Amino acid sequence: MKPRVTIYGNPECCLCDQALEVLEEVRKRTPFEIEKRDISGDADLIERYGLDIPVILIDGQVAFKHRIDKDRLIALLKGR
Repeated sequence: MKPRVTIYGNPECCLCDQALEVLEEVRKRTPFEIEKRDISGDADLIERYGLDIPVILIDGQVAFKHRIDKDRLIALLKGR
């Protein structure tokens, strides 16, 4: 079963765009599913993640906030 990577962010977030680029680059070599969650229309998600976006979870566990490290992402995915 492929790991599921969830990214919480919003459309106006340049760090979110950068994180998605890294996720797509890594996904070319290491298969996983990406779920994008826009927090802008959800008060609960804004309260939980608003100051920390992008927030990246791997199989429900927080792996990164603000910036994503490509090498660490690969290591975390291979450990699943």
